[in-house]
Amino acid sequence: MATPSRIGIENENGSITSIYCHWDGYTEGVGATLKEHYLSTQKVRMLLNLGDISILGEQVATMDEHTFDNPKEGITVAYHRDRGEDKNEARIDISIEQFKNRLNEAYGYVYSKGGNWLTIR
Repeated sequence: MATPSRIGIENENGSITSIYCHWDGYTEGVGATLKEHYLSTQKVRMLLNLGDISILGEQVATMDEHTFDNPKEGITVAYHRDRGEDKNEARIDISIEQFKNRLNEAYGYVYSKGGNWLTIR
């Protein structure tokens, strides 16, 4: 069963840019992967640039063959890049409070300006 989550980053002006993730959104899944492998603003922004994703991997991309139906282990699976769907651009919330209020997914994760992952439920 899917456990959806929303992954975002806090921008300099306090707004939150975020995308949807379909699988393994619980803290031991997506939460742990983010805290172990997404430790820089640059890598988080690369992830968000994919648009909505199905599965969060330890890496954003690979040079090897990787598709939605034949994913490479440890690589993020994105709906647009890997399945050819229309791209769902990242959502912008004006504040962390708005992000919390609009959170329809089971879990939310925000990479703060201070470089820490916040878990929101």
